[in-house]
Amino acid sequence: MRLESLDVVVDLVAALPGRPLIGITGSPGAGKSTIAAALLERFGTDAALLPMDGYHLPQAELRRLGRRDRMGAPDTFDVDAFVQALAAVRRGGDVLARGFDRTIEEPVDDAVAVPASARVVIVEGNYLLLATGGWERVAPLLDATFFVEVPRDLRLSRLVARHERFGKSSDDALAWSLGPDEANAVLIEATAASADHVIALDAR
Repeated sequence: MRLESLDVVVDLVAALPGRPLIGITGSPGAGKSTIAAALLERFGTDAALLPMDGYHLPQAELRRLGRRDRMGAPDTFDVDAFVQALAAVRRGGDVLARGFDRTIEEPVDDAVAVPASARVVIVEGNYLLLATGGWERVAPLLDATFFVEVPRDLRLSRLVARHERFGKSSDDALAWSLGPDEANAVLIEATAASADHVIALDAR
């Protein structure tokens, strides 16, 4: 189903039974975090957020593996730990998960709290629907998935601005956006057909 209103997204999520885990996915710069934040605001204390970003491999490990220049690719995450966190949330109880500090580009242990009292858990990340490399274990743990779709030019402009905001020069921000980020986007866009819903809000 194609959704063009956040209100419709909220209504769909609210109608789900039990304690649903909601996957918000899409390419870098698509606006996943913005939509996740909007849902958190709508549901208030009834919702919690579990971002995939906390499961980036540490910088030292990326350098050891020779993957630092591809940070953000599927194999630069600790997918096993991410799946374990999702499984723990499904079992119930209070869960502490990893967060991510963008200023130093490092994961932070126990930085994200998912309380047992949360009626909705919003899971946000790039590779929630990827079917290879261990990521195929993620989608079965989610109760509904939403793919965020935006025009490519807008997505790229957002990415460049984000990289500049966190310290890259204009040239480096553009190179990273058109290089590693765009390579990842190709993989992610191919997963859109697996989503339960596509979110295509007015992106002006």
